[in-house]
Formats: sequence, structure tokens, C-alpha cells
Amino acid sequence: MALPESTVEKIAEAVNRKRLLETAVALIGIPSPTRSAATVADRFAEILQTDGFEVQRADCGWPYSPVVICRYDSGQPGRTIQFNGHLDTVHLPFVPPRIEDDILYGSGCSDMKGGIAAFVEATRALRDSGLLTAGSVLMTAHDLHELPWGDGSQATTMVDEGFVGDGVLLPEYLSDCLPLAGRGMATLTVKVTREGEPVHEVLGGFENPNVIAAGSEIASRIITRGAELTSHTHPIAGRAGFFVGEVHSGEIFNQSPVEFRLGGTRRWLPGDDSNEIRVEYFALLDEVAAKHGVKVEGDFQLAGEGFEIDEASPLVSALQDAHVAVSGERLPTGAKPFVDDGNRFVHRADIPAVTHGPDAKGAHTVNEEVPVAELTRVAQVYALTAIEFCSGS
Repeated sequence: MALPESTVEKIAEAVNRKRLLETAVALIGIPSPTRSAATVADRFAEILQTDGFEVQRADCGWPYSPVVICRYDSGQPGRTIQFNGHLDTVHLPFVPPRIEDDILYGSGCSDMKGGIAAFVEATRALRDSGLLTAGSVLMTAHDLHELPWGDGSQATTMVDEGFVGDGVLLPEYLSDCLPLAGRGMATLTVKVTREGEPVHEVLGGFENPNVIAAGSEIASRIITRGAELTSHTHPIAGRAGFFVGEVHSGEIFNQSPVEFRLGGTRRWLPGDDSNEIRVEYFALLDEVAAKHGVKVEGDFQLAGEGFEIDEASPLVSALQDAHVAVSGERLPTGAKPFVDDGNRFVHRADIPAVTHGPDAKGAHTVNEEVPVAELTRVAQVYALTAIEFCSGS
């Protein structure tokens, strides 16, 4: 439905650019590489409490940095919309926050402290305007998101322990598409080893089991299987995949090494069974180990399961209406190219979760940046989505 023009105008007025940026700068200014987000989580909780919100903390399997949980209730029956984000950042050199030419820079501004600040400002705007007349907002923020340092377990436990709404928005850096489906993914690591020490090729190297031969066969079989999977597709999510992105072995050209390492990914489609995919992967490793007389150790680190969301979902409709109200056009629907915590909400709790955030650049680099106008836009879109979704209209 079309949101009343007066409501859109009041939310635009209630979103305070200065306040939003102060929150973003405060969060970005605290280094928080994955597994080390305790200080920024405490600061985030302090910001919310200073703003007059009630804050709860829950370990959710990671007592070092408990999840920040904050609720704003209209006092009337209705749905609960959840704004969820991760406070941890990738392990790169820290870049302090700065604002130049209306662009915010700094570690985590794109991924995703800028987005978190935007959803906090959306909640403030709802409170200050009094326009949330039904239902409630649940804000959550956590650690352990970024692979390979985190495993997503804190967000998973948060969902399993019931800290969830009836629909979830996540402000990751996806702004030009409303994702209705996405692939599941696991990161893969392989270590191939043999007994003994590194030796010159002519002083025993010929006779030793060849870890490079074994590792190369694993890489080749993964690549071949990946090519076969090009025909395994989903109308929205795209194709499945099996991918090798790195290989390492050896110290010098004529030495027989004792170790070979490989890294890659496995991606699958909504409806695929990740347990079967895991079994297939480890069977491949076992076959190569037996063939070459080497030891093969592998890891299959689940990032998230595949998912689908009904386009007729009230959350999707509310977000589209809010986007039209703020930007003048509907978002095209499509696939989510990456895996984020939204996959967990859909898979584990059957709750619609939509990723929509600022048009930000430089995620997973030292050159993160986001236009301030994008943060205020997201705050307005989130607030207006809440108004429609929570009312049940």
C-alpha cells in the first residue's frame, strides 16, 4: 500500500543526520575484529541506554561479548520487526572514522557499523515521531560474523534462543536489489601431509608420497565437480558451485615437501541438503588420501544455508512500499550474492529476513566508504517499513 505522504515527511524530519553520524563514528572508532567486539558492544549498549532505550545482554554462546538486545514497543498489539547487525569487522589494519565531502570512511563503515547506526536512527525516529502505533522494534547486534575468524554461532544461538522478531531487516551493503533467494555456502580448507621431513628430490624425494600430487588431484576433482554443477541451477539463486581459491606447498623447486594446503568454497541451492554435500566432500578427501598414501585433513565451515522468501511476504511488501516512498521506485527482486545472517533466520526459524543496506563501497578492504545520504535513506526506509509491517496492514 502507499504510505501517507504526511507519514513519509514526518519520518524524514525525525531522522537526525547529526545524531546518526555521531552513532556511526562512535562505533567505527572502536576496533572490533571478529572475536574482539566486546568493547564496541559495550559502547553500543551504552549509546542505546543513554538514548533512553532498555537494553538486555545475552551470551548466546559467546560470553566474552554478549549480544546487545534492545526493544522499542508501541504499547499496542502488532508484529515485531527486527533490525539485526554484526559489530565485528574483518581482520585488516584499523582505519579510524572520518567524514569528507559527505562520505563516511573507516573500518566497518560499510560492513556494517554504518548500517547499524542507520537502524538505530530509524528506531529513534519512530519513537520521536510517535508514528509506530502498533507492534514493536527489536534491535540486535552481535559478534562472530566474519569468516574465517568467526563461525556465526552467536547469531545462530541468538535465533535458537528466541531473540527474533516476525520479520528481519539486515543492513548489509546490498542496495539495488531485494533478494528473495540465496545460496548456502561453506568455506573449505584441506591439509595434505606425509610422514618424514622435507628432502631433496634425488635424496628420497622420488620415493616419498607426493603431497603435491595428492593435493593437485583434490583441486582438480573440485574444479571438475564445479564445472558439472553449472547445470544445477535455481531460477533466482543461480548456480551451485565448487571452487578452489588458493593452494600452497613447497619451499624450493627441487625439494619434496611434507605439506600441501588448499582453500575454497562450496555453494549450494535452496532445497539442497548440506549434509549430503558435506559427506560428498569428505568422501573425496578420503579417496585421495588412500590412493596416494598421505594424510588428508579437511574442514567444512558452514557459513549459511540456502533460502527462499515469498515475494508476497508482508515484510517484502512493506519494504517495497517504504523504498518507493523514499526513492520513488520499487526494488528489482533477485538473488543475494553473498551469505549473511539473514540465511540463519530463514533456515532455522522460518522467519522472513531481507538484506537491504546503504550503497556502500570497500567491504572487506581498508578503503570502506559510505555516503551519508545513503545512511539517512536507509534509516527512513527502515522506519517506514516498520510502520507498515508492524501494523499488520
